[in-house]
Amino acid sequence: MKIAITASENKPEAKLDSRFGRCAYFAIYDTENGSTEFIQNPNKESVEGAGPASVQLIASKGVKQIISGEFGGKVKSILESLQIQMIMFNGPEKSVDEIIKLINQN
Repeated sequence: MKIAITASENKPEAKLDSRFGRCAYFAIYDTENGSTEFIQNPNKESVEGAGPASVQLIASKGVKQIISGEFGGKVKSILESLQIQMIMFNGPEKSVDEIIKLINQN
């Protein structure tokens, strides 16, 4: 399964970016082969519609779960209709690597 993690930079040590639609990068973690791909978010500076455009980007990568700090109202209904699970992570600041380790523990 592919899981998207919103990231502040394009490296495993990057901290979770709390904004979904305007995050700097998406780390796409594949639980089947353990690989992680970083994709720059082209919607970060969009005047409007960053969330829905980011959903389209993530959906095109075959993602089934998204981990972020928050999700906007428009995004929630779109993700639900696409059956992509939203996981809000509001704990202490964690890196992409630390989040992947948590995923693998479960």
